[in-house]
Amino acid sequence: MNRLSNRDCPPKGLLIVISGPSGVGKGTISRELMKKYSDITYSVSATTRKPRPGEVHGQDYFFINTEEFLDLVAQDALLEWARVYENFYGTPVGFVEGLLNNGQDCILEIDIQGAMQVKGKKPDAVYIFIMPPSKEELIRRITLRGTENQAEIEKRMGQVDHEMAQSSNYDYVVVNDDITTAVKKIRDIIIAERYRSKK
Repeated sequence: MNRLSNRDCPPKGLLIVISGPSGVGKGTISRELMKKYSDITYSVSATTRKPRPGEVHGQDYFFINTEEFLDLVAQDALLEWARVYENFYGTPVGFVEGLLNNGQDCILEIDIQGAMQVKGKKPDAVYIFIMPPSKEELIRRITLRGTENQAEIEKRMGQVDHEMAQSSNYDYVVVNDDITTAVKKIRDIIIAERYRSKK
């Protein structure tokens, strides 16, 4: 496994926030980055939902109860959080800071609303918006993965124009027309940010 060149870099890692419309390939890009570069890792979220078969506490999620989650909210110990139906999800500040302080770059792959919460607390993070080559291609990808029914696809597509308009709030926009190319572009962004003198 390679490491991105980090000679003479600051010891603290980078927080890399990746967002984009559903189906654009955020998860695939994040996994490829971590597979190729050992000094990039993934932020683990906290959730109040029950573990699914095969999920591991501390690896897939931090599984906690509602009282514990709301305590984290009250302590301002989450970079971002949201309630999705009956469950809460959020990003623990302590976990992310621990990674960054150990020189590990941390990918936070979240929705646009969550990314803007993080930006309010971490304006010096690197914000990357993943854009589809076209709206038609995005529809094709969502349809092919087969995880949503037609009504859900139409609902998601109704949000795409609004979501893509949010790209101006990010530092970089990367078009995912090819996974290998998109991963290389993000790698180049990370290297450039590591050597940047100031944000």
